[in-house]
Amino acid sequence: MHDVLPEQSPLWQFFETTVKDLLKSYSYSEIRMPVVESTDLFCRSIGEVTDIVEKEMYTFADRNGDSLTLRPEGTASCVRSCIQHGLLHNQQQHLWYAGPMFRHERPQKGRYRQFHQIGVETFGIDTPDVDAELIFISARLWKLLGLKNIRLELNTLGSSESRNNYRSVLVDYLTSHKELLDEDSLRRLESNPLRVLDSKNPAMQDMIEAAPKLMDYLDNESKEHFETLKSILDAAGVEYNINPRLVRGLDYYCKTVFEWVTDDLGAQGTVCAGGRYDGLVEQLGGKPTPAAGFAMGIERLLSLLEDAGKNVNNAPDVFVILQGEEAKLKGMSLVEVVRDTVPNLVLQTNCGGGSFKSQMKKANKSEALIAILLGEDEVANGTVSVKFLREDKEQLLIKQSQLADVLKTI
Repeated sequence: MHDVLPEQSPLWQFFETTVKDLLKSYSYSEIRMPVVESTDLFCRSIGEVTDIVEKEMYTFADRNGDSLTLRPEGTASCVRSCIQHGLLHNQQQHLWYAGPMFRHERPQKGRYRQFHQIGVETFGIDTPDVDAELIFISARLWKLLGLKNIRLELNTLGSSESRNNYRSVLVDYLTSHKELLDEDSLRRLESNPLRVLDSKNPAMQDMIEAAPKLMDYLDNESKEHFETLKSILDAAGVEYNINPRLVRGLDYYCKTVFEWVTDDLGAQGTVCAGGRYDGLVEQLGGKPTPAAGFAMGIERLLSLLEDAGKNVNNAPDVFVILQGEEAKLKGMSLVEVVRDTVPNLVLQTNCGGGSFKSQMKKANKSEALIAILLGEDEVANGTVSVKFLREDKEQLLIKQSQLADVLKTI
């Protein structure tokens, strides 16, 4: 679990603001859920026979003996909140959330035990156009961030009925190759056999490649849903790769599933993933409600931005140097007047005293563009000096009453 230090936070702020503005432009609304939920919520939604529930959740008993868990993902919490507050009855919802998630994983680049996600969820729409919109949103984000080399992997898991039909065929096939299955796959054989297809074990790849394909067992409605989605993406010029082995690690997905992946992060190549989960609302106690969404890992995307050389300057616009007690009294109130008049200006006032020379050193180190100088002479004459720190321009001496207008002009 990592601290985000002051020199790192500007990139976080840039990313978060970019995403928030993008989602607002698509008319999605923010929802905020607690970090801690009942353990049962995640067992029921994610599935008890998943790595997350079996190995990775931070679970503890509170003082009443209730089992609580730090949320390992956001979708289940969002669904729980929507059911609890009646947001789904005869309504469509377009929602997003952001915040920390927790999984006790082996830390590596782009994967931490406290990590941050932005999640986007839609409820009440069963047509593939909203699946496409979710992909459009994420594709547009890569453009806004200037990220390249991120490709779209797409698949369909079909309806629960077609998946059940396929499951029995897959179990028969895997059982006939039982000697090739590793320990994890043997454990999943009866409980979650589709996850075997997602195994990265090199010794199993040929066997997995030859396995029956889910696409061959889809019902007509699922096929039509997927074909319509592809036609919308094709019309918009969104490139994708059909990946029949893409099954997603959470039990609640159905029909459309997708991942945005990159080769620039080593083994942890997925930066955004999602799909359709029409059965989850009912599974958690609500009325049957179609739903689709995605989540993206902030740390992984920031790592890509850093590797691409993205730099967000957090320097002040103006550094204010005050020399002497009278200058401090006058200067601090003058700066507040300027803040009232020029609201988006970033001013840093030197606090803690110091000689003029030491304050100038601070001003230069701050990377401010301009220094405002106020000493005894300026106080006596009602003036203020404006010194350009990054340009070869002559220093200005102006009236204090002109300062806000001059800074606006600069």
